[in-house]
Amino acid sequence: MLAPFACDPHHSRGRLYEESTTPYRNEFQRDKDRIIHSNAFRRLEYKTQVYVNHEGDHYRNRLTHSIEVASIARSIATELNVSADLAEAIALAHDMGHTPFGHAGEDALNNCMKDYGGFDHNAHSIKLLTQLEQRYAAYDGLNLTWEVLEGIAKHNGPLTTDIPDIITQYNAKHDLDLCHYASMEAQIAALSDDIAYHGHDLEDAVRAELITIEDLMEIDFLSDYIKAVRNKYPDLHHNRLIYETIRFLNHYFVDDLLAMTRQNIAYENILSEDNIRHLKKPIVEFSHEAEERLVLIKSFLFAKVYTHDKVTEMTVQSKEVVKRLFSVYMGSIKLLPDAWYALAKNATTKACATIVADYIAGMTDRYAIRECETLCNLTFSTSSF
Repeated sequence: MLAPFACDPHHSRGRLYEESTTPYRNEFQRDKDRIIHSNAFRRLEYKTQVYVNHEGDHYRNRLTHSIEVASIARSIATELNVSADLAEAIALAHDMGHTPFGHAGEDALNNCMKDYGGFDHNAHSIKLLTQLEQRYAAYDGLNLTWEVLEGIAKHNGPLTTDIPDIITQYNAKHDLDLCHYASMEAQIAALSDDIAYHGHDLEDAVRAELITIEDLMEIDFLSDYIKAVRNKYPDLHHNRLIYETIRFLNHYFVDDLLAMTRQNIAYENILSEDNIRHLKKPIVEFSHEAEERLVLIKSFLFAKVYTHDKVTEMTVQSKEVVKRLFSVYMGSIKLLPDAWYALAKNATTKACATIVADYIAGMTDRYAIRECETLCNLTFSTSSF
């Protein structure tokens, strides 16, 4: 039985287009399945997390990242007795709007769109889920429940200013209560994202030989754990040692989040979903100590990994690919596939730019590289880590 402040799938606020229920899946399970079966979700396999797709088979991509986030979110939600199905669905879909080449691609596309309203991957996730995924006969999008769409739109907090047009437009049809916090399940998904990427980006960086275990010893609370593992297993290979370290890190942050959230639930006397949504702060959070440790790891990643020469080289090339593709399609929309050209041929300049951006955002790394090599005569480096 779920806690009284959980989102109960049997009392969902419903879908934009009403549908009959199914006897063997609750509404959030149906949403999870719709997300998994979508084209955009499958394309995440070939979209960058940190390392471009061709750089190695063992590095995380957006798909494996999303699965890891969902796994953490499900465990936390289960332990807090809220809807694990809802937390998992939000976690699986939270990055569906990402461009090729991860944040580098998003930054480049946002810059290309600066005169046309910009580009935001979170807003694009909503657009994919409500418009661009075209699978069903009765409607565009996946027709997900209010709770899943609310969680994706607001998983980083309420939206009160600078709300992207696509979210404003959908909200006019299916009010997502943008000015209040999202459900506990959505907040769990958001912080599960932090737990997942802080850990796996460190692990991938060691495997890519961008950093060493000795570099990680600079982070005090990690160095103590690494020393303890080395004392117990003095001949342990660095691949096993980094995995043990990330296991420790994930358990630490999950345990801390659970303890702090339970404390908040008791202190705020949380008895319903509305109590959570109308609170003036998140109900799901880390302790001050854990927040400081996340900042330490994030600072380390920026200093030693995200700005590493090899990563920077790929970042520069990735941005150039997106920039050139946007330019060439805007210069000749007939180069777009037929279905996209049909949308763009009579559109205003701003609308045309949005269509081009939507098309580029849907590309995988390898497709974007191939298109750029064909259309722009740009050779993308294939050197691997």
